[in-house]
Amino acid sequence: MNIFVCVKQVPATNKVEVDEKTGVLKRSGVLSKLNPYDLYALETALRLKQLCGAKVTVGTMGPPQAEAAIRETYMMGADEGYLFSDRRLGGADVLATSYTLSQAIRSLGDFDLILCGRQTTDGDTAQVGPAIAEHLRIPHAAWVSRVELAGDGVDVEQRLQDVTETVHIPFPCLITVEKDIYMPRLPSLKTARSVRNKPVQMLDLSSFPDTDEAHYGLSGSATQVERIFPPQNDVVREFWTGDDSAERLHNELKTLKFI
Repeated sequence: MNIFVCVKQVPATNKVEVDEKTGVLKRSGVLSKLNPYDLYALETALRLKQLCGAKVTVGTMGPPQAEAAIRETYMMGADEGYLFSDRRLGGADVLATSYTLSQAIRSLGDFDLILCGRQTTDGDTAQVGPAIAEHLRIPHAAWVSRVELAGDGVDVEQRLQDVTETVHIPFPCLITVEKDIYMPRLPSLKTARSVRNKPVQMLDLSSFPDTDEAHYGLSGSATQVERIFPPQNDVVREFWTGDDSAERLHNELKTLKFI
């Protein structure tokens, strides 16, 4: 069984500058970390590996420094890692990002199961995983809180808005997992030492089945950021004391037309 896990390196702080012209995050020089939701996807893959001896391949799209994210997955138990890095891939929206990842996955071969975290902390769209599946033309399920191997596929439990649904999805398929599916393991010192020199393989656009630059990065993005501005901090605080505080609050809410 071959499993592919999509991961992403995200800013470790919310104080990140945005390029006002392109609307793209300025990631250079910003402290980064592995996207927390992707840890749950990786843990799911590693649990399945323990059950059936699967091979776990991890991949990320990003600048050269994103190699650190792959190395972190090695310390947790991933077997192989790829970094998809090319300046022509930069500035991609959900559509272009998911297409890039689908092409990268195609270039690596066939996978039975593709795992993604529910969303990333820098984008919060929760759309990339399902969009990858659409590009690959394979079935998928989102918001998965439980997964079990079942013959030619997996049985998964989805937490939808009003109900919890259990469905069977045949291989090959893609699922995005919730944060409470498993508790991610901590990297061990022994494993960290053993994978210290393990290579991270790097691929660029020329390695993909589709090498048309118009389908990637800003050129392949269907959406553009119209305007970027920092949130205004115009909070006014008042402190009242005395027995008439409740009456004053009532009158203030009426003046503001909240009641």
